Amino acid sequence: MFGLPDLTSLDASLLIPAVMAIGAIFMAIQSVLSLVTEARTQQIVNRRLQFKDRFASHNEAMVELRKSRGLDHDGNLAMSLRWVNRLIVRSGLKFEPVKWAAMSAAGSLIPAGLAFVYAGGIWVAVPVYLVVLVAAPLLVIRHLAAQRAKKMASQLPEALQIACRSLEAGHPVATAVALVAREMPDPIGTEFGMTADEVSYGMSLTNAVQRMAERAGDPDVELFAATVRLQEKTGGNLTELLKANTDTIRGRQTMRLKVRAASSEGRTSAMILTSAPFLVMGAIHMLRPEFYGNVIDDPLIRYGFAGLLVWMIIGNLVMNKMINFKM
Repeated sequence: MFGLPDLTSLDASLLIPAVMAIGAIFMAIQSVLSLVTEARTQQIVNRRLQFKDRFASHNEAMVELRKSRGLDHDGNLAMSLRWVNRLIVRSGLKFEPVKWAAMSAAGSLIPAGLAFVYAGGIWVAVPVYLVVLVAAPLLVIRHLAAQRAKKMASQLPEALQIACRSLEAGHPVATAVALVAREMPDPIGTEFGMTADEVSYGMSLTNAVQRMAERAGDPDVELFAATVRLQEKTGGNLTELLKANTDTIRGRQTMRLKVRAASSEGRTSAMILTSAPFLVMGAIHMLRPEFYGNVIDDPLIRYGFAGLLVWMIIGNLVMNKMINFKM
C-alpha cells in the first residue's frame, strides 16, 4: 500500500523535462548562494574584518584574532616550542592543536598499516606510525607557511602603493596602514590590520611593523620593516622610501620568476625521474603480480629495494641543490 511507485507506468516523455526542471532549480539555488557568498566576501575582504564583524568590542576582536593565530593576549608567541609556534603563526592556520593531533593520528594509520603488511610486521609499523604522526603535521604547516609568505610577497607592492597614495593625500602613517588593512585581502590584509590595531593601542609603528615581519617570515616584508626603522632613525620622506622599496621588491620578484623559469627543466626532470620507477613498478605489479610476489620475501631483494630508495633520495637532494638558487 505504501510501497514505492511503479516507475514503468510513468510516461517517458515527461521524464526528461522533469529532470531538466530539477536541474534548473538546483542551478538557480546554487547561483543565488554563490551571489550571496561573493557579496559577503566583497564586503569582508579578510579574516581580521570578519573578527571585527563578529565581536562587539574592537579590543576583544583583536585578542581573539591573536589567539586564533597561536599568540597570547599581548601578541607574543604562546608555546614553549618557539620555532613550532612561529611556524604555526606564519602558516595563517587557525590554532586547533587537538584537531590537528586527531587528523594526524588517523592519517598515520595508513602508512603504518602498509608498513605492517608489506615491510615486516609491528616492529616496523610502530616506528613508521610515530614518525608520520610527528613529521606530517610539521611538513604540512611548513608548506602552508611558505605558500602564505609567497602570496604575501606578491601582494606587498600593491599594499605599499596604497600606503603611498594615502601618505601623499596627507594621511598619517597609521591611517595609511589601516587603509591597506581595509582594502587588501588575506594574507596581507590581516597582517596590516593587526599592525594597525597594535599602533592604535599604543605600540610604536616600528615595533608593530617588526612584529608583522616576524609573523610573515618573508624577506620582502622584512625589507619593508627595515625601511620603516631606517626612516624613524634617520628621518626623510617615507613616501619616497616606500616607492623605492616597492621598485626593489618588484625587481626581486621579477628576478625570482626568471630564475624559476630557468630551473623549470631541472624540476621537471626531477619529477619524471622520481615518479617513473614507482609508476613502472605499480604497472608491473598490476599486470604480473607474481613478478615481484615470488621474490619479495628474499632478503636480498628487500635490501636492494631499500638501497635503491636511499639512492633515489640522495639523487633528489643533489638535484634540489642544483635547481634551488638562493637570492
